[in-house]
Amino acid sequence: MPNPVPQAAAIPYRDGRICMVTSRNRARWVIPKGRIDRGHTPIQAAEMEAWEEAGLVGTVQPEQIGTYRYEKLNREHIVSVFVMDVTLVHPTWPECKARAREWFTILEALKRIDEPGLRAILRAVADPGERLGPQQLSPQFTLEDV
Repeated sequence: MPNPVPQAAAIPYRDGRICMVTSRNRARWVIPKGRIDRGHTPIQAAEMEAWEEAGLVGTVQPEQIGTYRYEKLNREHIVSVFVMDVTLVHPTWPECKARAREWFTILEALKRIDEPGLRAILRAVADPGERLGPQQLSPQFTLEDV
């Protein structure tokens, strides 16, 4: 298999909730993610995807909180995941006609995420107070019912 396609994703976070968007076919809930364009850093790509897919502006934390792999169209993709502290939510955005946007608690988001690698990352950075970010790692947090 050829080299994996590098992607970056943002977990947009604000007021104790994370923002998720629907996939283009609206079949499932995802976080904003996409390819890292030539000349861009993963952080810049995460910022751009949050804007294009969800209409969000903010600061992406410099520390990657994890990576996960998935296969699409017979090609492996590797996604670098970052937390974005959202400062501005626009009423319209480039993909607003193709995607719905909604804010969820971390527990609600975990129930909607299909991708096992992303679920594992979100579980790893969530603590019982539902704070999010690498500084809040809590290994004793488990969600048996999710």
